[in-house]
Amino acid sequence: MINTQEYIKNFSEWRNERAKAILQKGEPQALDEFTYLVPSQNSDRKYKVTHIDAYSCECEDFKRRCAGKNLYCKHIKAILLFEKIKAKYEVEPQVEREIELIIDTPQKDLCPDCQSENLIKSGKRKTKIGTKQRYECRDCKKRFVLTPIKNIKGNAKLVCLAMDCYYRGLSYRDISHQFEQFYNLKISHVTIRDWVLKFGNIMEKYSEKIQPQIKGVWNADETLILTKRGKDKKNPNKNFDYVWNVMDNKTKFLLASECSGRSRSKKDAQHVFEVAHKQNGKIPYQIITDRYAGYQDGVRKAFRNWGNERKVKHTSIVGKRKIINNNAIESHHSHQKEFHKVRRGVTDVQSYQDGFKIFHNFVRKNARQNLTPADKCGIGLKGNAWETLLLNSIKYNNSRNLTGEEKNVITP
Repeated sequence: MINTQEYIKNFSEWRNERAKAILQKGEPQALDEFTYLVPSQNSDRKYKVTHIDAYSCECEDFKRRCAGKNLYCKHIKAILLFEKIKAKYEVEPQVEREIELIIDTPQKDLCPDCQSENLIKSGKRKTKIGTKQRYECRDCKKRFVLTPIKNIKGNAKLVCLAMDCYYRGLSYRDISHQFEQFYNLKISHVTIRDWVLKFGNIMEKYSEKIQPQIKGVWNADETLILTKRGKDKKNPNKNFDYVWNVMDNKTKFLLASECSGRSRSKKDAQHVFEVAHKQNGKIPYQIITDRYAGYQDGVRKAFRNWGNERKVKHTSIVGKRKIINNNAIESHHSHQKEFHKVRRGVTDVQSYQDGFKIFHNFVRKNARQNLTPADKCGIGLKGNAWETLLLNSIKYNNSRNLTGEEKNVITP
């Protein structure tokens, strides 16, 4: 009996490996709700897999060894694996789902210099965060480690952990101390600062192409952010920069967060509306603002909102607070000021606003519904949102062919 169980277990593990290899070769084709065509591992043939009350396959392995024994052949296992991963790692509709993004291993490993597939394993490199497999290219003789982020002391998960801790309120020195205490890694707070600014900028560039296309009501307002310019007693606002925010009223998705420095003019209002329009992809029905007169000109010029071409209703809350309010954007400003309060001023305001925008839209969940604003818009990311965004951003911004982990951009 023991030998029989071991035999079945070994065959099951063998079929699992073959199922992964089948998914690497090609995606199963759905004929209808109950039928798939699964490619053969070693030929151009396709096997029909059906599932009504139970799974069945027309391959010989299923007929001889699996039928009537509650066992699955490699083609059925490929379908099960494909359905499981597809349901678990659903990404935003705008990003095309490729099979290489949802399988456990990359389709191809390429040399980062000559793009050759002729690679061999060449020892291992021991680091403080673990052992990494080293490869050698037989064509150009280059040795390397396949990793999505190069030339940093750490890996993608550590970068994402640092960014999450920072935007949840910890300082750079606190994060550095945590890494030393829990991971025995001595990473300078300056290095962590470089991670936050560099990869926050990369993620923001990638997120700009994810359009929620909300056609509803926007809230717009500006606020002051403390900077490290130095205090001026005669001019109290000289050490503050203006930040303009535009948010969808229903989903609380932040469409634009732009720093205009010390300027507060109608051109700045126009600019933030143009950025919000580009991010969203559609113009709103209505924009709610406070009493600042520059918003009226900003709406008019950003959307050609005059005469017969008037498309957007602009509403000021002055004298109408019992009927309409700007609470959505003011609540966001409260959270934003709590984030900046412990920093006591920042130097590069726009870079931190970009990172905070990513955190607000894709990572931070509200307490009532446990959903991010991106989830409410239908473009949320499942799993580790920081890591999924980071690896997708690297793939999007990298001009060379991708290797190794850069293809594996959907995270658990």
